[in-house]
Amino acid sequence: MLEYLRNAADKPVAKILIGILAFSFVGWGVAEWVFGSVAGDNALVRVGSEKITISQYNQEKAQEMAKLSKEQQRAVYTDAVAGAAFSNKLMARLTTETMAQNRANDLGFVVTNARVAREIREFPEFQINGQFSSFMFDNLLANSGYTEADFANVLRGQVLRSMVLGGLNVAVPVPNFAVDAAYNARYGLREIEYSTVPYSSFKAGKPTDEQLREFYAQNPHMVEEFRKVSYVLVPAEMSKPDSYDAALGRAQQVEDEIIGGESLADAAAKHGAKYVALGEFERASRPVDTLLTDKMVDKIFEMEEGIESELIETPKGFVIIRVDKVLPRHNAEYNTVKGRLAGEWVNAQQRKQAYVRANEILTAAKAGEKLSGGKAVTVSRTSGAPLKVLMAAFGTNVGDNGIIEDDNAFYVMRVSRAIAPQVDKAKKAALRKELENISTRTIADDYNSFLMREYPIKVNQKIYDKVFAQ
Repeated sequence: MLEYLRNAADKPVAKILIGILAFSFVGWGVAEWVFGSVAGDNALVRVGSEKITISQYNQEKAQEMAKLSKEQQRAVYTDAVAGAAFSNKLMARLTTETMAQNRANDLGFVVTNARVAREIREFPEFQINGQFSSFMFDNLLANSGYTEADFANVLRGQVLRSMVLGGLNVAVPVPNFAVDAAYNARYGLREIEYSTVPYSSFKAGKPTDEQLREFYAQNPHMVEEFRKVSYVLVPAEMSKPDSYDAALGRAQQVEDEIIGGESLADAAAKHGAKYVALGEFERASRPVDTLLTDKMVDKIFEMEEGIESELIETPKGFVIIRVDKVLPRHNAEYNTVKGRLAGEWVNAQQRKQAYVRANEILTAAKAGEKLSGGKAVTVSRTSGAPLKVLMAAFGTNVGDNGIIEDDNAFYVMRVSRAIAPQVDKAKKAALRKELENISTRTIADDYNSFLMREYPIKVNQKIYDKVFAQ
């Protein structure tokens, strides 16, 4: 039995920026042949009780494409990463707008015809010499493909959404004490003393085999999960209906052969498809293959051994993947890692000795003695000492002593004094603005989360995958 593929698409979340409607469009559409038997349900995503349809997405895409330069438009069509980013951003905006529309309806907000008419008269695009022009209005609507009713509905929706979300653009005042605290924390200095105890200052002999085996038992090396994978590709020019249909027919024949018991290689040979054996690989070191996208690899590592996927649509054609073998994560054999163990054992022995010495220095420091081999420095949060020391210096109290572990050394540190920063009005004003922006974003994120709870987002995966093919 073939299993379903397709992971759930990322939940789109974004903040809406309500602007002026653009009127020039580029031609764009998705031919009916793409959707086959699912044409009856044209919802890409349902948001609460409302839906975002294919035609709505296409219309919004055309509008957004019209705002791009020719180079940017070309990138959307030819660059998979740019195309995905464009589509994700557009779907996020549409989804958020639909949530806001739902909220406006639930709150009982109403935009009267008089309000819509006033908004239309105030559009600069519809004016001549500062006065509303019915000629400009009719001409621009005709060029954009909108009827008066369509445009009025779009504008009414924008006004309703602004009623719901407009307040989120208001700056949130931050009290002076919060700005002062943040300023002191960011720009304050500290005087510290610290002593360095490098691992390399200590010697360790050559380990015996028994010592290495004991060390390995305590520090096993893991071999990550490997999978042996093969696939069949029925190539096609997916943007051309004739090529798409022909390839789909051949791919279904290949699928039937596999269901009937044929191997992927034999089924591919019978129907002129391409068979590829990828061999064994782990998730982090996959072979170089254009079909192995992140989404495809995630799919492969979710499948069970001996299972084939259903037909997967990719930009290169239709694919059926088989996981031939799964090698689970396991401990490496001792002999395969013995060469590395000797160095790790020596490092561990040096670390133990360094830690003992660091504790001796710390004990003496707590007794009031000067740090052995230490030096006194004034540090900021970003400079003056090793990074681990800086993090500890601003994360502990004045007068405290402690040991900090780094990759190749221990540091024994004492915080002597905190130094308040000099006031820089420009920096403080910039920090206040930053804190206000953070507060505003936090409120917007919280409200967006509330909308998502009130109006759950459900993806029509079958149509979504056809529109946004891998």
